[in-house]
Amino acid sequence: MNINIIAVGKIKEKYIQMGIDEFKKRLSRYCTLNIYEVSDEKAPENLSDKEMEIVKQKEGDRILSKIPLNSYVIALAIKGKSLSSEELSEKIQSLMIDGINNITFIIGGSLGLSKEVLNKSHFKLSFSKMTFPHQLMRLILLEQIYRGFKIMKGEPYHK
Repeated sequence: MNINIIAVGKIKEKYIQMGIDEFKKRLSRYCTLNIYEVSDEKAPENLSDKEMEIVKQKEGDRILSKIPLNSYVIALAIKGKSLSSEELSEKIQSLMIDGINNITFIIGGSLGLSKEVLNKSHFKLSFSKMTFPHQLMRLILLEQIYRGFKIMKGEPYHK
């Protein structure tokens, strides 16, 4: 199983990078993990709606260029479907049973994802109605993917 994460922006905080590195190591038992970073656009606070769409479009074009062929695409979106950890595990397992061996999760930038990226996704996943920093979201996503594999295998970790 190949798990890809396409994320806008770089990780700047060392403590978040350390957590990401830990889950990358743990996940290596279960899947091949690829993380692709695309650069973010400058987005000052006072952008017009049109300027926000341009920023999302530019970031979206970079994201779309990184999606592997024949990949099942899951976009992280506030308006997506909320799943429990068990349901996410079941979703991944169901995709594997269906012969899908390439899943790509997409984490947008501070303004979210472009319409084109959302339209390309097969599933929209919401972790919460709250907004999280996209750097922290990468760590949370990796932890939930790891938890999902542990649940699938019936191994201790999930409580």
